[in-house]
Amino acid sequence: MLTVLFLCTGNSCRSQMAEGFARALKSDEFDAYSAGIEKHGMNTHAVSVMAEAGVDISVQESNTTDELAVNEFDYVVTVCDNARERCPWFPAKTKLIHRSFQDPPALTRGMPDGEEKLAVYRRVRDEIRGFVESLPEAFDV
Repeated sequence: MLTVLFLCTGNSCRSQMAEGFARALKSDEFDAYSAGIEKHGMNTHAVSVMAEAGVDISVQESNTTDELAVNEFDYVVTVCDNARERCPWFPAKTKLIHRSFQDPPALTRGMPDGEEKLAVYRRVRDEIRGFVESLPEAFDV
């Protein structure tokens, strides 16, 4: 079984969504984890739109790579440019994959809570789902 880490800046939204979809859709193919370069806590809007998609990420925790119980991965997927630039060191056997997704909290900063804001989260959620559904074949890109 492959081990996969989804890495982003704060482990509050994109990497959490990716971990949630990976656990829900691909648990027979790999063990999924998520972490951040920093720790920002769980994003409530991400939790909400994932629940709409039938995936409960409310029990997941925001972590840094240092806090993970697992420290060796077959693949590390950076889901934002900042994480790619600041990616910590991983053993040589670890394959690094970059697939950047837009940051819903940044895109919606200043927007009032409501459907317009959630639409941004839903769009990114659906893009992440499509990427996760393409795994592990997309690892060979």
